[in-house]
Order: sequence, then C-alpha cells, then structure tokens
Amino acid sequence: MSVDSKELLAKISGFYPELEKYGVTMTTTFDEAKKAWVVTLTKDGNEQKTHIEQEDAEKCVQGVECIHLGVHVADFIRVYCQGGEACKV
Repeated sequence: MSVDSKELLAKISGFYPELEKYGVTMTTTFDEAKKAWVVTLTKDGNEQKTHIEQEDAEKCVQGVECIHLGVHVADFIRVYCQGGEACKV
C-alpha cells in the first residue's frame, strides 16, 4: 500500500483531536533515505519530529494503530500544552 501525505495527516488528526484543539501544526514528509515518514509537530516555536516506518504509516492509515506516533504526540501535548499557557483554548 502506498501512503499519501494528506491521507496520513488526516488519519493522525482523527486519532489525536487534541492537536487541533491546542492549535498544534503538523506536517509530514517522506524521507527517501530512511524509507520513513517524518512527522513534525509545531506550537509557538516549539518543535518535535518523529519518524514513522512505512509499514507503521500504512497501519495508521488503515486505522489499525498509530502506537509509535501516539507516544510522541502525547509527549508533545504533555510537555507543551497541558498545565501551561502555550495551548490555552
């Protein structure tokens, strides 16, 4: 299965609605050298990047799971959003 950037962004956003709630910007690019997707989360100058292997990205798009990414999304939200002023809604 081939993964499309827009499709991957939509699926991740669906799994993690907190991203939109807190105004976190997310981008995806495919790194040919690593054969993996790079997901970048950004909020007010804070940035976190994580890689998703092609197989994991396919599972995510299929709605099976996004566990690896979920750990990084949750960490970003915890560090930059919860309990702080950065992500006031």
